[in-house]
Amino acid sequence: MKHQLSIAFILITSILSAQNYVSYFTGNTSNITTTPEFGVCMMGGASENDNASQWFLERANGGDIVVLRASGSDGYNDYFYSDLGVNVNSVETLKILNLAGATDPYVLDKVANAEAIWFAGGDQYDYVSYFKDNEMEDLLNAHVNEKGGVIGGTSAGMAILGGHYFDAQNGTVTSALAISDPYHNKVSIGHRDFLDIPYLKNVITDTHYDDPDRRGRHTVFMARIIADSEDPIRPIGLACEEYTAICIDNEGAARVYGSYPAEEDYVYFIQPRCADYEPDVILLGAPLIWEDGVIAYKIPATEDGLFAVDLNVFADLAIEQDNTEWQQWSVYQNSNTISVTESDNPDCALLSNQEVGSDNILVYPNPFINALVIKNVPNAIITVVDVLGKKQHVIFNSASETLDTSHLPKGIYFLEVETENGVSVFKLMKN
Repeated sequence: MKHQLSIAFILITSILSAQNYVSYFTGNTSNITTTPEFGVCMMGGASENDNASQWFLERANGGDIVVLRASGSDGYNDYFYSDLGVNVNSVETLKILNLAGATDPYVLDKVANAEAIWFAGGDQYDYVSYFKDNEMEDLLNAHVNEKGGVIGGTSAGMAILGGHYFDAQNGTVTSALAISDPYHNKVSIGHRDFLDIPYLKNVITDTHYDDPDRRGRHTVFMARIIADSEDPIRPIGLACEEYTAICIDNEGAARVYGSYPAEEDYVYFIQPRCADYEPDVILLGAPLIWEDGVIAYKIPATEDGLFAVDLNVFADLAIEQDNTEWQQWSVYQNSNTISVTESDNPDCALLSNQEVGSDNILVYPNPFINALVIKNVPNAIITVVDVLGKKQHVIFNSASETLDTSHLPKGIYFLEVETENGVSVFKLMKN
């Protein structure tokens, strides 16, 4: 009898050890194909925001939702499938237990056929170590860049969505520790080598912003991106408090959701100053000193998503809204915390660097990422010239236009704006 029990135990153990993923399925088992609408929805890490979740589901256009997680179980299934009143075909939660689970043919097929993909909270290093540099990474990037699907996540799931990301390979890090040594092994950051999501290529996110205070470590993350890059990079920070969300549509409008004014719910859009933004001191084993620091736009997160920021022209954030606030976050010598003072819109349009001409033309932001805004250019011919002399011509016929630059590699460019009054030349940098 003991021998039989031992055999049974061995068989059960073998079956469990061979289990690389767990599936929890709700809905129609027959896959359908719909045309999703691109979007990114990011949440701060406590309970989900219903309005933002509805926004996320609606962009699947009735299709199939896949939830990826490395711990937990089926908590999203009923919530996404029936609780929010948005029609979807199915919700399948795939709990990935290891690298083999992430690359299992069944898992890859489900991700390939999803119209919406959601990353649950947990440990973001599980996602990085399971999903990066393999077929899963390829499918996730194809989901947003080829299919045009919607993607999102909360807590650890939000942390991995930026082009730059805190991977938590060596565990979490407090603001005080990060400031005291920006190169401590716990300040582990990935750079443009994992997810490639429109509007987030130059972004680093952070979550749980109100509990605990993450402003200091997020500032350090941005300082590290600047210091570690071979080419000039002016990073952007997006941050959510625990009960808030940022949802970005296909035009780059980032709408914020929460429960303000019933609750003090805020999100933060963060950037270094427009020029000369490098940290004063950033060395291994030494505290960060960055007196100019970063500028944060603190925005109330409302139930109706009243406030939005255009990520194409991040520096041109305002129309100023009631109850929004500009802050400067500085790190001074002999301090392991950030100093918060009032600030104003840095308005990087002032860097337009007009050299020739008299049309009061504005070109911004500078540096730019996916788009340039060019104002006061009626009937102008726009010529983008790279450092090798290659040109691209675009004709504008209105007083305010946006030039799509997503196809341009990073580097230095000269923008020639030819009007009836002459030619204006702008030196610009793409990050």
